[in-house]
Amino acid sequence: MNKDLRKVVIAGNWKMNKTPEEAKKLIEEIKPLVKDAKCEVVTCVPFVDLTTVLEATKGSNIKVGAQNCHWEEKGAFTGEISAPMLKSMNVEYVIIGHSERRQYFGETDITVNKRVKAALANGLKVIICVGESLEQREQGVTCELVAMQTKIALNGVSADDMKNVIIAYEPIWAIGTGKTATAEQANEVNHAIRETIAQVYGKAVADALTIQYGGSMNAGNAEELLAQPDVDGGLIGGASLKPADFAKIVEAASK
Repeated sequence: MNKDLRKVVIAGNWKMNKTPEEAKKLIEEIKPLVKDAKCEVVTCVPFVDLTTVLEATKGSNIKVGAQNCHWEEKGAFTGEISAPMLKSMNVEYVIIGHSERRQYFGETDITVNKRVKAALANGLKVIICVGESLEQREQGVTCELVAMQTKIALNGVSADDMKNVIIAYEPIWAIGTGKTATAEQANEVNHAIRETIAQVYGKAVADALTIQYGGSMNAGNAEELLAQPDVDGGLIGGASLKPADFAKIVEAASK
């Protein structure tokens, strides 16, 4: 990470975990452990927890995010949540294009792009997830694939809007499996993403872009991953539900 050029962000993705009561308890446990963080701390929670977590984080340094949003502002989209709905609650961040959304719920590069533009148009900060499967890595197409995902996700997004964009490289084969890309592998792909951004938006935008690694980053490997020059934080899954582990990752990012 290079704190002189860009913001370091540690974001927890709680996925489909915690009732509102459980969420409040977890936030209360996390707050004192991360209060002195020298990085941005975000927690992205299920929709039913947002009101509770927004209240519980008031006056703290923890930002709150959602895990998805629809591209339309309203309409006949049963079960979906719009960007204006999130904004009206004072949600600051939203994750878009997580591999689980792509794998289980039909998300595509095109719908990711539509959701990204809707979120940005409503003043939300977006964490865009990109990453390859194990088969694609073995075929040697990782960097090309991730560059394509990045370009499509950002199609029609202005250079000015890029200040509200974070990209999270999440190798699909490392999510929830306990497997992790080596620090060198993570940095190689993050660097390829930064080079892609430089081609589209120029070096200044690329240098300022926060690019996270997310793929079983945990308390044990965070320091090594975050020491890489192009790894500017993490999108944390399972470890974000364990206060002590999450705090260790935040501590590593604060160095």
